[in-house]
Amino acid sequence: MKIALDATYSLGRNLSGVGVYCREILFGLARAHPEARYLFCYRPHRYLRSFSDRLPANAARRLLWDDRAPSADLFHGLNQRLGAARHRRSVCTFHDLFVMSGDYSTPEFRGRFTQQARAAAERSDLIITVSAFTARQVEQLLHVEPSKIRVVYHGARPAPWPIGAGSREPIVLSVGAIQRRKNIGRLVEAFEQIDAGWKLVLAGSFGFDSEAARERIERSPRKQDIQVLGYVTNSRLEDLYRRASIFAFPSLDEGFGMPVLDAMARGVPVLTSNVSAMPEVAGDAALLVNPTDAHSIADGLHRLAGSTDLRDTLIQRGLTRAKEFTWEKSVDATWKIYQELIAKS
Repeated sequence: MKIALDATYSLGRNLSGVGVYCREILFGLARAHPEARYLFCYRPHRYLRSFSDRLPANAARRLLWDDRAPSADLFHGLNQRLGAARHRRSVCTFHDLFVMSGDYSTPEFRGRFTQQARAAAERSDLIITVSAFTARQVEQLLHVEPSKIRVVYHGARPAPWPIGAGSREPIVLSVGAIQRRKNIGRLVEAFEQIDAGWKLVLAGSFGFDSEAARERIERSPRKQDIQVLGYVTNSRLEDLYRRASIFAFPSLDEGFGMPVLDAMARGVPVLTSNVSAMPEVAGDAALLVNPTDAHSIADGLHRLAGSTDLRDTLIQRGLTRAKEFTWEKSVDATWKIYQELIAKS
């Protein structure tokens, strides 16, 4: 069997959530099913860069054109995009639809994204979503029949160091782009209400519509306790996870929320939102708050900062929860979807 996949977003040393997913699926499939042949396809703007990446022995590199389909038994669009080319069988992964459901991008980008998402949904034989929440969005916003959708969760990245190594500091860590959707303004407001001695560390680049968050940080009476680090390397991020006592992720909209599981896998108690995919991913292993209410976020931070027992409980629950999400499970579920689709043909 020959499987072609859009590998465009798998390149780079410090990948976003989508990039991590692409890489884990690409290399995980090649490792788990060496009997198949894989075509790692790259769009023109990334094709030359792909030659710096060593491919598995059972994979070959291809240039991906919108109007030219690679010859394969099945094509998998790993980032909610298929292009104009027609394939014998098509699977497409949808990560989130916040661009369509909220005011988190420019009108021009929203229009282009919506057009691509609708085209991909129409052309896919089956659709993979990374959560039941995203599945409902695909059903409602793109008018896809539920029978066409399969949910495959992401995996958690295991900690590269022994849990419990080192000492925790009074740090509230938040990881992700500083933008409206990540709700940094309300997080800063909530942080101001917890006891002195704690620091808020924001690890992530400034993103779309970040001016309000910048201004809120600048005028905060606790400005001296807030560190805005911008983009950080993986090694520095791991150091932050090792030192933090609380992980805060009160995002307004997430299709999955990888940082929540990353924090749990590293023994950091998690505070996150009670909306979108967060309750589904976190289960009972996080303190859930209303992300539209700064007082709710503040109450959660105050409870965590003031109770080592609560933190310890969430640490143990988080470690257990993170173990339920593995990339091996994700790869296996994806392979079964391929087999299902081929069996129907």
